[in-house]
Amino acid sequence: MLQVLGITFPIFAIIGIGYVVTARGLFSPADMRTLGKYVLNIALPALLFSAVASRNLSEVIDPAYLTTILIGGLATIAVGYAAFSALGTGPARRAIAVLGMSLPNSAFIGYPVMLLLFPEDAGRILAMNFIAENFVFMPICLGLLELSRPQENRGPLRILGNILRQLLSRPFIIGLLLGLAVSLTGLPMPEPLTRMLGLLAASASALALAVIGGSLFGLPLKGNRALALQITAGKLILHPALVALAATLVVLLGFAPLAPDLRVAAILTAAMPMVSIYTILAQPYGHEGIAAIAVVTATTCAFVTLTALLAILV
Repeated sequence: MLQVLGITFPIFAIIGIGYVVTARGLFSPADMRTLGKYVLNIALPALLFSAVASRNLSEVIDPAYLTTILIGGLATIAVGYAAFSALGTGPARRAIAVLGMSLPNSAFIGYPVMLLLFPEDAGRILAMNFIAENFVFMPICLGLLELSRPQENRGPLRILGNILRQLLSRPFIIGLLLGLAVSLTGLPMPEPLTRMLGLLAASASALALAVIGGSLFGLPLKGNRALALQITAGKLILHPALVALAATLVVLLGFAPLAPDLRVAAILTAAMPMVSIYTILAQPYGHEGIAAIAVVTATTCAFVTLTALLAILV
């Protein structure tokens, strides 16, 4: 148990520090948003580029891992959509719920966890997670959100095109794609560039965790608490359970069994709280209160659920 707490305690202690320094006024919520922009727009792009560009593409992409998280995530979207439809949840709230259940915080919490567990593979795990989350799960969930609005001559293809344009303009996606391009060419990375990117990448982990804690302070905790708790349960329990099932099913599809470390990484990735921009994505639809309650609840409960999962898996 001490070995497990050696992984989860530092992660959530830094999140707690971020919350405390913001609550005490040492940093303002605006400061935390600025630090979050640094992580998303500078540190993470450098991390993803260096993790991918410095490897052969076959060393970056593990087909069994990628298929596992795709099946598990798509199954979570399908089960969540069906369950909330059966409960009579409205289209916008249903889409918000599905988004929260299926999109883990791979960047701000997942990567630091993987860095402690699998330091050699943390970068490529993050890269594969980002491929699935940003090119498959995010477009589906944002599409469901947009379709919940009055259409006003906006067809599904136009909505999808707008979503993809937004995704492709994000610096961490550009860093990932550039890294993949360099990996395909096989060109060696100049040592000065490698060192610079390494320094930037090293700043991502602890800072991202502090930003998560700071961003929890002052969230508007007003909304449907029952729905927020259902979203939390879906994220922390249903999603990792379906990914664990998918890790078994991929063998039936003809893939080699997942390497033990990657199987653990896939399940733990799914067990992370929801993506950090969840409340921002929910705000235009008037459900930021539900999203805020779910984020705070999931982040708090994740200390227990992740510790329990690690005790079982590691």
